[in-house]
Amino acid sequence: MNDPARARRKAAVAVAINARPPHGVIFVERASHLRDHPGQIGLPGGGVDPEDRGDLERTVIRELHEEIGVEGERVRLVGRLSEVSQRVNTFDVTPFVAVIAPGSFTIDGNETAGMFTIPLTVVLSDALRKGTIDVAERIVDTYLLDYDGRRIWGLTGRILQLFAEAWHDAQTGLRAAVEGAFEA
Repeated sequence: MNDPARARRKAAVAVAINARPPHGVIFVERASHLRDHPGQIGLPGGGVDPEDRGDLERTVIRELHEEIGVEGERVRLVGRLSEVSQRVNTFDVTPFVAVIAPGSFTIDGNETAGMFTIPLTVVLSDALRKGTIDVAERIVDTYLLDYDGRRIWGLTGRILQLFAEAWHDAQTGLRAAVEGAFEA
């Protein structure tokens, strides 16, 4: 569990959606040599660096460029979800919803082993569900999304659930913002 003596660190991730149909949510597989979450599937993003000057929007745009080669001009941030804290380490993560304009992707082999998309319709469907997994002989309650032989769970599953809730809640305006960015 969290060590109260260790300071919490800030991070930002993107629920990044391709603007061009079919609209897919972008996921990355982290490189196996990384200190934090090696080999895990997650959303593009990472910890705040000094160059970000504490600005989480700068963090998420920088990380999209570093991990998958998306230039800042192609990123349209259209929403911000509630901060979530990781259970196992010291990150407090702010998820942003971003629409990514068409263009190429370049995987940074230092941070990212691969990239793939899951259709937005799947992420927003009943395929995202509550479940349990066995991690190091411990049963963990989590949100799960199984797609094309991959399993999304843990913090990423919780962020996807927050995203789906905001999408389906007309008061948030998230769906309108995303769909408006698709048309822009």
